[in-house]
Amino acid sequence: VLRNRESTLGLTATTFAYGDMGGSTSFDTRASHQRKQTSINYASSNRNYSNRIMITHSTGLNSKGWAFSISGSRRWAEEGFTDGTYYDGWSFFTAVDKRFNDRHLLSFAAFGTPTENGRQGASVQEMVDLAGNNFYNPYWGYQNGKKRNASIARSFQPIGILTHDWKISDKTTLVTAASVTYGNRSVTGLDWYNAADPRPDYYRYLPSYQLDPYYAEQVRKELASDVNKRQINWDALYTANYNSWDVVHNAFGITGNDVAGKRSRYILEERVVNTLKYTFNSTVNSTLSEHASLSAGITFQSQRNNYYKKVEDLLGGDFYVDVNQFGERDFPNNPNAGQNDLNRPNRILGEGDKFGYNYDLNIKRGSAWLQGVFKFRKIDFFVATEHSYTSFYRFGNVKSGLFPANSYGKSATYNFYNSSIKGGITYKINGRNYLFANGSYGSRAPFFENAYIAPRTRDFVQDNLKSEEFLTTEAGYVMNAPKLKIRATGYFTQFKNQLDVLTFYHDEFRNFVNYAVSNIGRIHMGIEFGAEAKIYKGLSINAAAAIGKYYYNTRQEATVTIDNSAAVASKETVYSKNFYVPTPQQAYTIGLDYRSPQFWFVTANFNFFDKMYLSVNPIRRTENAVDGVPEGSELWHQIIDQTELKSQYTVDVFGGYSWLMNRKFHNLKKRTYLVFNVGVNNILDNRKIVSGGFEQLRFDFAGKNVNKFPERRFYAYGINYFASIGIRF
Repeated sequence: VLRNRESTLGLTATTFAYGDMGGSTSFDTRASHQRKQTSINYASSNRNYSNRIMITHSTGLNSKGWAFSISGSRRWAEEGFTDGTYYDGWSFFTAVDKRFNDRHLLSFAAFGTPTENGRQGASVQEMVDLAGNNFYNPYWGYQNGKKRNASIARSFQPIGILTHDWKISDKTTLVTAASVTYGNRSVTGLDWYNAADPRPDYYRYLPSYQLDPYYAEQVRKELASDVNKRQINWDALYTANYNSWDVVHNAFGITGNDVAGKRSRYILEERVVNTLKYTFNSTVNSTLSEHASLSAGITFQSQRNNYYKKVEDLLGGDFYVDVNQFGERDFPNNPNAGQNDLNRPNRILGEGDKFGYNYDLNIKRGSAWLQGVFKFRKIDFFVATEHSYTSFYRFGNVKSGLFPANSYGKSATYNFYNSSIKGGITYKINGRNYLFANGSYGSRAPFFENAYIAPRTRDFVQDNLKSEEFLTTEAGYVMNAPKLKIRATGYFTQFKNQLDVLTFYHDEFRNFVNYAVSNIGRIHMGIEFGAEAKIYKGLSINAAAAIGKYYYNTRQEATVTIDNSAAVASKETVYSKNFYVPTPQQAYTIGLDYRSPQFWFVTANFNFFDKMYLSVNPIRRTENAVDGVPEGSELWHQIIDQTELKSQYTVDVFGGYSWLMNRKFHNLKKRTYLVFNVGVNNILDNRKIVSGGFEQLRFDFAGKNVNKFPERRFYAYGINYFASIGIRF
């Protein structure tokens, strides 16, 4: 049902929005615009899920002006491609239209996708090698003989949309819509208090960390031979909680209120984002003349994100306590420092209780845009502009003992006014050959996630908070001939004044720090080429290439603050200039496609990826990181240089067949199709493809050992498939 869409590529003119640098997509959820049919489909796969079933029914517009559309599906797997993962995802869609007359249509649509899945974690190569499996997943362990994943992702944020279409005249239409989104997305994870780190790939548990060669070999043998040593030891966590008897004095801040029992040392927590979002937009499209059309629109959004975490599972204990163990450690003489909420000190927690942090981020954005499109015999051109206002603030729902004056209640409000302009021209050499050029310049408000330094505990923001700027251009050539289609494009995009915030354990400060990075500049430039040629009856060859250079072009500035202190620990320059953005810089594909007049097709593609880099740790590109290391030495390069991944390839094959069943079963009243599709990716089972990864944010400042906290990587799936069978009538 979401296949009804209008998509634009790049900086071209759009119909229902100002658009973005990479283009825009508008989904049409109106029931009367869905294809009138019933569809039943089953699919099998060995990727994230194993099975999918989907049923859709759309009535089309009846004689009384009503149209209905309903769809439901489920995707599930007891275990996905990666050990310890699972998937259980549902979806629903319902829509109803009422056409009152030729000029007015009222539509309502609601849809959502409640989903739960066990996640896969990136891991260090040392553990991957010990497991003998590139898809080693540190997030799970055996409990009572069954695999249990500690990192469960859940999401359910349904959307309801009310739309009014008004045909003002034969040349002018007005589309107005209001929507509301409400729901949660969350991830679970282990939390612990005064206990050993339970993660199986924690650096202190690896053979490479052990100083004694004999002991290192023993650790290596244990990890290589025993799967329970490589995974989470759930039994050990439960045992620690069973044996953890404790008395909490003055519980809930009540003098003399002592609570005794098994105080959990380990729990499973759920980190939740609850979202409530209202959106209103109205768009007018008008044909002014044979050569000119005008589009304009307004949008208003109001969003509140509530961030909190709660106790998912006490893992055999009786209770947990809402305290900050790092605050207790760093400020032993301050009885308030360890309290996550001074309004409810020493709060005893049960399963389902919120704890740790609880705050709202409130965002409002309004925008207006205007676009003119002009078309003539040899030249088309357009120009568009957008102006917007964005504001956001933090509202704390708990009073941190470390920051009592800056954690509870409403913070200052931050306001941003932004403008953008874009335009383009197309020169029609003839009816099949075109030249085009487009460009855009503008600014946009910083993302609120990158504005606040440590929103979990306080309302501090980055210094000199301001909008980011962008400049982007593209130009190209298009051929659209009967037997040959070509599109070649060159592009250049520059970003200025971007922000980021990283939180991690800093070994030099021996504490968690907030690393607020500013003055981030990036350049994305390159060329893209695509071609399709018909070389025989039904047979065509296609090829595409994307050759780019995506890199940072500025030295970034970092302000380091200790997580438990308001003081600035240091200000540093990050020598990030000319480091690569972690995305494939080059990608190529070539393939053959055959489409039979008997309604079947098969496609085969060879894909090649090159110039891929891991995400870099900014603190390794500072003066402190190489202090005392001779410039240009092997160690200097180990610390500074960015890891380039090996070139990789895949071969993919797709095929399908559509059978009109009426030819065999003449008594069928409706045109009925039985449709088969199958796709096999990475058919050569290349399991060496690193699909992503990053340098750990920790760094050994004392020993300058880059392998103490090695890179973490994800590997792409080996051979995998998706096959479906469906009936449409």
